[in-house]
Amino acid sequence: MSSTRQILVTCALPYANGPLHIGNMLEHVQGDIWTRFQRMRGSRCAFVCAEDAHGTPIMLRAREEGVAPEDLIGKMKTQHVADLDAFRISYDNYHSTHSPENRELSELIYERLDEAGHIAKRTIRQAYDEEAGMFLPDRFIRGECPRCGSADQYGDSCEVCGATYSPAELKNAVSVVSGTRPVEKESEHYFFRLGDFREMLQAWIESEALQAPVRGKLMEWFREGLKDWDISRDAPYFGFEIPGAPGKYFYVWLDAPVGYMASFKNLCERTGEFGFDDFWAPDSRAEVYHFIGKDIIYFHTLFWPAMLKGAGFRIPTAVFVHGFLTVNGTKMSKSRGTFIMARTYLEHLDPDYLRYYFAAKLGPGVEDIDLSLEDFRARVNSDLVGKYVNIASRAAGFIHKKFGGKLAPELPEPELYDHFAGAGESIAAHFEARDFNRAVREIMALADEANRYVAEKQPWVRIKEDGAEAEVHGVCTQAINLFRALTVYLKPIAPSLAERAEAFLNDEGLSWEDAGRPLLNHAINKFKPLMIRIEEKDVDAMLHDSKQDLKEKNESKLADPEPEIGIDDFSKVDLRVARIAKAEHVDGADKLLRLTLDLGAETRNVFAGIKSAYAPEELQGKLTVMVANLAPRKMRFGVSEGMVLAAGPGGKDLFILEPHEGAQPGMRVK
Repeated sequence: MSSTRQILVTCALPYANGPLHIGNMLEHVQGDIWTRFQRMRGSRCAFVCAEDAHGTPIMLRAREEGVAPEDLIGKMKTQHVADLDAFRISYDNYHSTHSPENRELSELIYERLDEAGHIAKRTIRQAYDEEAGMFLPDRFIRGECPRCGSADQYGDSCEVCGATYSPAELKNAVSVVSGTRPVEKESEHYFFRLGDFREMLQAWIESEALQAPVRGKLMEWFREGLKDWDISRDAPYFGFEIPGAPGKYFYVWLDAPVGYMASFKNLCERTGEFGFDDFWAPDSRAEVYHFIGKDIIYFHTLFWPAMLKGAGFRIPTAVFVHGFLTVNGTKMSKSRGTFIMARTYLEHLDPDYLRYYFAAKLGPGVEDIDLSLEDFRARVNSDLVGKYVNIASRAAGFIHKKFGGKLAPELPEPELYDHFAGAGESIAAHFEARDFNRAVREIMALADEANRYVAEKQPWVRIKEDGAEAEVHGVCTQAINLFRALTVYLKPIAPSLAERAEAFLNDEGLSWEDAGRPLLNHAINKFKPLMIRIEEKDVDAMLHDSKQDLKEKNESKLADPEPEIGIDDFSKVDLRVARIAKAEHVDGADKLLRLTLDLGAETRNVFAGIKSAYAPEELQGKLTVMVANLAPRKMRFGVSEGMVLAAGPGGKDLFILEPHEGAQPGMRVK
């Protein structure tokens, strides 16, 4: 593959009104793996992203927190960058849509579209919240889908059947802001004439720029007719005011994709490494790729290329769409602790674990992928620790103990090494096609071959035999070189692990071509464990903390409610009076207290997340109520044998349930 490729890669912009979760990280990891691979192959590759910083949700959240929107988006950007950096997402620039570059480019694109006759103005009747005093964005209206009848759908699209529509078409609509029924009010709006680009979009859809399932979905929308797109919003709104239209603002989805260009422009102006026009001029021969989720294909594959074409810019080379992330086979759930924030994951587990598991699941299609936590732990432990790292750990000790830490001057079986080196082109083809799971399977098949080689040669046996030292030196050198080739192939996926391996090999900065050049007569460093196994207690602790995150949010309504239960279900709960015989802090836990509960006939050990409200000495001797027939749960700090009942909004306002006077430990509560 030519080293002269000029590539710009982007991922969908994180919205600046909340922290990142592991579902968000799927896309950034996918884009990062592909970008790192391209760089290792010698391409000039720019990787950019930005905060999606505009819109009514940002404005309302800032108002709730009593801060300026600029302060809110600045705080969220800091958090997002910290999480992305920790996951080793190698952006060359992470900017913001609330930037001078984005204002300049958004206005330029709009003005060019307007001059070319692609902008229309007309008065519309729009949903208005009289109580809140504002026009309602589509996503701040909920109701029944006009096509399939599904309840609790957004005002612009249905998550069940995929239909798009106007808020006026939504049935039984209510305002998310106040809970009242919206009224209709007239307002002049600005529209982008999408239908002007029918022929261009037809060719775009039929090209190889889109995956087959995406082309099929777009053709459905295409056959329904290309409607004008409403690109304006009324004040109050946080965003860019439309030139020459006081009180009118660009809809967030107009300036959000322009943020890709703006972030790249900022990179060009800061570093001078790339030329903006070299990538965005209509005759550009550079490559531009967007990695996005399947929930936003409408904006990226219809509106965005049409906007670019109408404004005199090039259209993307391709848009790569991925599916959603499920956890343990179901949608991420707050109540089950599987709605895992990126930061919560990072507090418990190595990011390379998740990067590897995502890669092992990701193909070139748009199918959803599942993070089975049991399979996650087993696969990482088996593949990365049990296979890959094991190769080096079995050979490195002999190199240092017997051969002064230096590899032999030649390989005993060069044809085996050539086999590993030759696999590089096949693995590279999988990476190029974003077929990461096939790349992982091929890499791990090679790891199995390397381990079989070491097992067959048995250097630990041969080293005890007279005159076998040279043979053992060669075998261990062969094994280290096979390990090094695998390090090259794994480097885009697990960069931190690869860097530790490079340090051990005393061979930093491995490129793709290095897999074809053996390392001989070379001093390596003393082997240190490169990766530890994932323990069940670490996953359990992450899930526990995810549930704690939910409790601390003090949400106004239940998120992700469980199904209703009947009286027979409730009667199974055995509530008992218990005396708190002992209360103590738990080392390493910010939220838990360890309680020893006296039930009269027995004592129980219970961990309770009430440390924010109670000091241990305040609880000792108190009576409380516990769920006595709850199955024991293994936690990272020990086994919890029940649950103490408490109520309140959280923080210091959390109160354990205390029974009436005269209650005795062990008494049933009814």
